[in-house]
Amino acid sequence: MKENLNELKKRIECASNQQQPSLVIKNVTIIDVFQNDRFVADVAVESGYIVGIGTYSGKEEIDGTGKYICPGLIDAHAHIESSLVSPREYYKEALKHGITSMITDPHEIANVLGVKGIELMLHLTKEIPFDMYVMLPSCVPATTFEHSGATLLAKDLKPLYHHEKVIGLAEVMNFPAVLNGEKDMLQKLLDASTLGHQIDGHGAGFDLNQLNAYLTAGILTDHECHTAQEVIDRLRRGMYVLMREGSVAKNLKDLIQVASLANSRRICFCTDDKHIDDLIKEGSIDQAIKLAVHSGLKIETAIQMSTLNTAECYQLKHKGAIAPGFIADFILLDDLETFNIHAVYKNGTCVVHENKLLIDDLPMQVPMMVENSVHLPKDLNVTSFEISSKDCNVLNVIELIPNKLETIHRQYALTDLNMTDQVHSSVEHDLLKVAVIERHHFTGNIGLGMLKGLKLQAGAIATTISHDSHNLIVCGVSDEEMLFAAKTLEAIKGGIVVVKDQKVLAQIPLEIAGLITARSCDEVVQELHHLHEALECLSPQLNFNPFLTLSFLTLPVIPTLKLTDKGLFDVNRFEFISVTA
Repeated sequence: MKENLNELKKRIECASNQQQPSLVIKNVTIIDVFQNDRFVADVAVESGYIVGIGTYSGKEEIDGTGKYICPGLIDAHAHIESSLVSPREYYKEALKHGITSMITDPHEIANVLGVKGIELMLHLTKEIPFDMYVMLPSCVPATTFEHSGATLLAKDLKPLYHHEKVIGLAEVMNFPAVLNGEKDMLQKLLDASTLGHQIDGHGAGFDLNQLNAYLTAGILTDHECHTAQEVIDRLRRGMYVLMREGSVAKNLKDLIQVASLANSRRICFCTDDKHIDDLIKEGSIDQAIKLAVHSGLKIETAIQMSTLNTAECYQLKHKGAIAPGFIADFILLDDLETFNIHAVYKNGTCVVHENKLLIDDLPMQVPMMVENSVHLPKDLNVTSFEISSKDCNVLNVIELIPNKLETIHRQYALTDLNMTDQVHSSVEHDLLKVAVIERHHFTGNIGLGMLKGLKLQAGAIATTISHDSHNLIVCGVSDEEMLFAAKTLEAIKGGIVVVKDQKVLAQIPLEIAGLITARSCDEVVQELHHLHEALECLSPQLNFNPFLTLSFLTLPVIPTLKLTDKGLFDVNRFEFISVTA
């Protein structure tokens, strides 16, 4: 919010009771995030700011008796693209859950469209009553072990720091580049730190030496903790730990037991990746608060982690508290223990009341012509998916862990599977063929592997959402079904598809970079519903989100075994391995 001399004078006069403020919430219980406490008072609001706590009368007064007021929630790290909708649709549902600000990383669309993708996301945040701050993607591509649609160097990112919504450098996941002192990576780090910006980390599977190196490099956050000890190791070194509860990665329950009054000030909550239907149904940071309280954490502390901590971590001045001089982003709660939201205010204006959005709809505008970004090999056919096992004994298999980004490296004897000549999908053994097809530059690259844990009984599923380079990934019970699914995605310019018997059961076209759509939340939610219904026909026993799970199978920076368009990758050894040996 831009300062105005007359408005500042008026706010001071309202604060000192020289004149009436525009709005006063009377007799409301205030959540004190500074002291992890609560107390009753009036809250005065003028010109978008909280100007006083005490006793006030206002031009408009709301009786807060029996209600609670807390700061608007802040998502510490999220990829809007993972919701499948544009920022102009996402914020509407986020506001209903008390989210008034979020820290976003557009590296998904940047991996497909480069700087144009970042500029598009920045454009789509204009004029909305919601603060979407942007961290510039640090690793496009994430590694050298895959082909992405673009490459972003330090010189490409530096001009973008002039944008008012750009506040830092996003998750640094290419840790070899940091540890080996690669020049361009170090320049990215220096550019951000010189401007006083925050730098996010991605410390999956780090040992203490790697962790120390990241902190020395100026990287101050990590959202990839999977054990209590990892949280402690980071907190001891002054890192901020972002505890995550998304659609696939659900780490909060495992980690929240570490949190206490003694260490809470360095812990924040984030969603990272969440489909729009899960956001609507489950919530966002409000869900994290409920889970934390259910696990025994004091609710004032959970709210502090969701507001003040994140604001201070990312240097969001005047955000994150109910106090004079803070921006009037706040929530009125009917019940504190259940976090039942009565109303949400943005810059002092009520934008949500009893789960109804009170603001005018903004038209969806894509200011650039986004061409088809799905370019499959022209000679793609069923033989493209063949895996020879001749003269081999062992099959290397990726095993999924439900609701986790990590995988398990399994090995099977080929003779036990009756695959001594050719590797094929086996419904009986829950072993399915999976392929990653490069879709950006007509390289013809196809990485092949075997997957356990998806439990498909028929058909195939495919998506152009595959972190972080977003090539096309497809998994199915036969090569023919996989080919049909891949060709279907190419025809609709990317998205998600479920097929059976060479027929489309359900699909979501994602015409913008194969990642998001300009369609409304309602349409996308309906399409997601159809997808899940179709999936039940193929895998009735599945109890996790297969689409997001599949999309993370291609990220070669999270242990243990992953698949890129270049082949099967062992993250622990940081090298490619053969599917058969």
